[in-house]
Amino acid sequence: MPDTTLRSIYDFKCKDAQNTPVDFATLKGKVLLIVNVASLCGFTPQYHELQTLHSKYASRGLVILAFPCNQFGNQEPRSSRHVARDMRDAYGVDFAIMKKCNVNGEDTLDLYAFLKSRQRGLFGFEGVRWNFEKFVVSAAGEVVARFDSWVTPLQFENYLSILLSECEADGREKDQGKAVGEGKEVKEGKERG
Repeated sequence: MPDTTLRSIYDFKCKDAQNTPVDFATLKGKVLLIVNVASLCGFTPQYHELQTLHSKYASRGLVILAFPCNQFGNQEPRSSRHVARDMRDAYGVDFAIMKKCNVNGEDTLDLYAFLKSRQRGLFGFEGVRWNFEKFVVSAAGEVVARFDSWVTPLQFENYLSILLSECEADGREKDQGKAVGEGKEVKEGKERG
């Protein structure tokens, strides 16, 4: 059963395809695109578009996390490591391929239970309907969007760009606030001295 005590996206730790833990707390301030993938699916060419987004926006704070899943038509029978290697070879993927998981049912990965509870699908359906369903998490840690399999990554590129611009603007405001605060401290120090 999924752990319902986890209240923030940053509470999660999931393993990547090499079984290395990824602490989501290290992803604070990033825009996340989380997608369940399968290499024998008709939607598998979406790896190209995911890689295009990764290449274009990773430097601005986009993190793509692909979770192989074999729950839909046995379309991902191989191990996580094989998937990672083969997708790198076939599609040039260099974003994170995570450990294979279940996205529905009793053995649902806690992360997916969290995502589904925060953003329901078409007609309020909570379950993941097929491979390549995509969740978007804002830089503030909110699950802000969910896209069905047939919506390709480049179809919502503008939405991701807006989220990344908001993230960059927030970062600039924090930097300016910090600089103003530091200037005030310097001025107050001169007045005392």
